[in-house]
Amino acid sequence: MTRPLWLRGIRGATTVAADESDAILEATSELLSAMLERNGIDDFEPIASIFFTTTPDLVATFPAEAARHLGMTKVPLLCNQEIPVAGRLPRVVRVMLQINTHLRQDEVQHVYLRDAVALRPDLASAQ
Repeated sequence: MTRPLWLRGIRGATTVAADESDAILEATSELLSAMLERNGIDDFEPIASIFFTTTPDLVATFPAEAARHLGMTKVPLLCNQEIPVAGRLPRVVRVMLQINTHLRQDEVQHVYLRDAVALRPDLASAQ
């Protein structure tokens, strides 16, 4: 019996060393590539949309540009800024990749890279 097709969210986050366009795009590309690889996504067609957020200290470029550079020219992309909560991890790019998949919730692999592993230590240990 074939599993139903669900819309699932795949979370990811990474940090950037400095508020520089190249650094933001490189870190975001690395994160997106890891999210795709760990979840067995080799085609952009099942991707419904991708939401990107940055902490308020990252303003040099839109992280969605990294997705375009990877070839996601038809995927709907949206960038937003995180709520500026005092004392939180700085220079963070977060991603919510929405995909149509047969994966169950417990099969989805969320990805946290660089200093962002501190955001979800419960998931980082599984990476």
